[in-house]
Amino acid sequence: MSRLGRALGTVFAVLVGLFLLAPVLATVASSLTTTRYVTFPPKGLTLHWYAELLNKPEFLSSFLLSVVVALAAAVVSSAVGLAGGLAIHRYRFPGRAALEGLLAGAFAVPTIVLGIGLLQWFAQLGLAASPLTLLLSHLVLTVPYTVRLVLAGLAGLDRSAERAAAGLGASPPLVFWHVTLPAVRGALVGGGFFAFITSFDDLTVALFVVTTDLQTLPVRIFNYLQYDYDPTVTAIGTLMVLFAAVAVVVIERVVGVARLFGAAEDGH
Repeated sequence: MSRLGRALGTVFAVLVGLFLLAPVLATVASSLTTTRYVTFPPKGLTLHWYAELLNKPEFLSSFLLSVVVALAAAVVSSAVGLAGGLAIHRYRFPGRAALEGLLAGAFAVPTIVLGIGLLQWFAQLGLAASPLTLLLSHLVLTVPYTVRLVLAGLAGLDRSAERAAAGLGASPPLVFWHVTLPAVRGALVGGGFFAFITSFDDLTVALFVVTTDLQTLPVRIFNYLQYDYDPTVTAIGTLMVLFAAVAVVVIERVVGVARLFGAAEDGH
């Protein structure tokens, strides 16, 4: 019975893995088709649609814009999330409860409503569409998550370690750098990754704060699909999967994913 249970567990795990990978595999396969429309399984194999991307520099510019804005959103969200999490967790100040409620309520606001509101707000302020307004829009999406993750990390922090370090003569900046920051490093890095992914993948909010000359990659793909549906889109999707896989491998080789999130080398 134990062997049968392990065999069934293995089969179930394989089926779940295939189910999760199926959309990616279908995208990769359809990018190799010889037809001028997306089809699966592919009819023939060709790299023509990848070469076709060289004739569409607008996709490269949109990709670079998405990466720059996403990196900025990750950095700013991590910094603001750390400061906000520490302030909410450790200090009592007027409006603290309202701020917590605002951060919690941000998860319930539909992104299309948020996009419309941001469009009207920027118009009233006289701010034209730019990478800055796009970044500000994405921060509205990402900062609440980083704050909540930092708060979760601080909940497990033993303040006695900080007091012990201070009692041994460490200055507040040293206590923060050597005791507090390592304790929330996993939550902080996780929030940064989440902010990057959320910003890079956002379509709904970005639709309201971009222009014809300033489009993120998801918006560019969305507009392209309204007029054409050829395998160029699946080729872009395949390259994005490859980009993500290479990024994970580089992080693992250089830093180590477990170490990056604060896990010990022995897995504890």
